[in-house]
Amino acid sequence: MSAATPSAPVAARLSMLDRFLPVWIGVAMVAGLLLGRLVPSLAPALEAVDLHGISLPIAIGLLVMMYPPLAKVRYDRLGTVTGDRRMMLASLVLNWVLGPALMFALAWLFLPDLPQYRTGLIIVGLARCIAMVIIWNDLACGDREAAAVLVALNSVFQILAFAGLGWFYLEVLPGWLGLEQSHLAISFWDIAVSVLVFLGVPLLAGYLSRRIGEATKGRRWYEDTFLPRISPWALIGLLFTIVLLFALQGDQITSRPLDVARIALPLLAYFALMWGGGFALGRAIGLGYERTTTLAFTAAGNNFELAIAVAIATFGVTSGEALAGVVGPLIEVPVLVALVYVSLGLRRRFFPDTTPERITS
Repeated sequence: MSAATPSAPVAARLSMLDRFLPVWIGVAMVAGLLLGRLVPSLAPALEAVDLHGISLPIAIGLLVMMYPPLAKVRYDRLGTVTGDRRMMLASLVLNWVLGPALMFALAWLFLPDLPQYRTGLIIVGLARCIAMVIIWNDLACGDREAAAVLVALNSVFQILAFAGLGWFYLEVLPGWLGLEQSHLAISFWDIAVSVLVFLGVPLLAGYLSRRIGEATKGRRWYEDTFLPRISPWALIGLLFTIVLLFALQGDQITSRPLDVARIALPLLAYFALMWGGGFALGRAIGLGYERTTTLAFTAAGNNFELAIAVAIATFGVTSGEALAGVVGPLIEVPVLVALVYVSLGLRRRFFPDTTPERITS
């Protein structure tokens, strides 16, 4: 990462990898779809070994993707985040009250005649962010320490509340409204293991890296030498994950384009409303740019790996519920990349005195 003056154009401050990120993501998606279609044996090979319901190579990609941003967190500053009650309360309301309710409403509004896809979308809405949001927040120059705290907070609530909310939104609320009901079979332990693997491992690695690196070489070496070396691995891990994810599910996506389009519409509305609402709320309660951005991205992002694993475990790998889970990142990735640029543009308009401290390398 490198410092820059506020007047410099955003694009000029970004590294080559960051500047053309939408292009690389588009290429990764197409490459994954082509691999899945041209190499039919690839999908069974990827599924042969899994880690808690997720293909092991994809799990490795997720862990590699999350490690650099979590290694950049200054863990000695987390106390300043936990003391910000406005942000903590706003995040809880956005993620655990408004988010699931909004996805429930959009799923029924757009997919009243497609119960499998509707159920899959509701599951996506219940799986709050713990992974890719770290990347989007970092690219948008959000508050890393705040992101780490909010993601950890989401993880705790995910373990405690996911099964209960699934029961409420798939069985209880539809029953009250006279709508069709579904059933979700997922255990407390399954959710806890998913959180421990996909957040706990990279979080521990990032924390130990900083503690050991600063203790042996000093903070200056750690931030000026070590972090720039590992930074590109976050986006490399992201692109690797996207290629494998779309290779694994490419046949389902390309064989049912109209279904994918119908699933995409409520997802587009969801990401736009949650991010816009989070950004507006952060500004309304007086948060600075970095924490406003973090609040917006943690509200809009979803834990797609958990959603896919739950859908597959409950309904099967070829189910409509699983397809809805797979379409989640298909839409989330390009939309939230676009919102990174929107966020940087809004910073110049609404937070003109904010000096960016860093740009991801």
